[in-house]
Amino acid sequence: MLKPSLKRLLTLITLTLLVTACTSKEEQIQKAVEQQARATAAALQQLEKALDDKRIRNTTILLQYAETLKAKKPELGALIDHLAKDATVKGPLYSNLVLRFDQAKNNAKAFADPNQRINELQAISEGAQLSLFNDALSDPINVLADMSDGTLPRINAISRESEVSANKSQGQGPGSQLVGNPNYGNWQTGSGGTSFWAWYGMYSMFSNVMGYNRYDYGGWGRNRGYSYYSDYGRNRYSSPKQRQTQQKLYSKTKKSFAARGKSFTGPYSKRRVGSSSLSRASHTPAKRSSFAKKSVFSSNSGSVRSGSSRTSRGSSRGK
Repeated sequence: MLKPSLKRLLTLITLTLLVTACTSKEEQIQKAVEQQARATAAALQQLEKALDDKRIRNTTILLQYAETLKAKKPELGALIDHLAKDATVKGPLYSNLVLRFDQAKNNAKAFADPNQRINELQAISEGAQLSLFNDALSDPINVLADMSDGTLPRINAISRESEVSANKSQGQGPGSQLVGNPNYGNWQTGSGGTSFWAWYGMYSMFSNVMGYNRYDYGGWGRNRGYSYYSDYGRNRYSSPKQRQTQQKLYSKTKKSFAARGKSFTGPYSKRRVGSSSLSRASHTPAKRSSFAKKSVFSSNSGSVRSGSSRTSRGSSRGK
């Protein structure tokens, strides 16, 4: 039998070791957050300079397409100019990376745990990579290409005719590459329970001026065409909260379909045909923090899990 004094000493030593271990773990996580925040800030600064200097290939193409299309369709000049902003730091693609970084860096309470916060910082850093950002610009470029009635070719993607045929995505008019992307609009549910895509600001010209059909989530989810965002970039160009909103809408819609005896696999259940000549970075799994436990998204439904905002090869399916 140990003497009471010795037992107390051993208990005190054990507690001290436990507290030290916990403190060390917390310090490691905080250090990892700070290191990743610095790396992400540097990546965003590099991207900002590259945009200002027009050193990203697809920024030049986007601006050239905008100029050409405005000459052909001056009545759509305001919408075209808005799409061309993505070639600059004033566009939503870059601006939302910065907004997400500010939140991830300064608002720890916005994240479920440190894993999610670190991996969000990593996702932003990867989204700021010049090769990935260049690929992401293919969506607004291809919107302009489709608006040109075939005068301008698509970039980093097969032709519209081939893509529509391969995906059976009839009814997806020009601008469809941006549907589902929270940088350009959001899903709003009407009184009847059906969710429709609502464009932000000037992008509403796709509906109000050009007269394209409204996109309802159920129809779009089953029949959407190819887009870089949905098939490759979703985890890097939307926040965990935005993806959680997408997951909730998917779950609600699936339940609604089931009540009518129908199935709904969701918009990200499989990769759509359409990509061409994307960079290796778009096909490369994202880095994960050593503190992360699980991927944010499952492989089929796009469901949210605890932990990271990682993009795997499944991310090419929008997971």
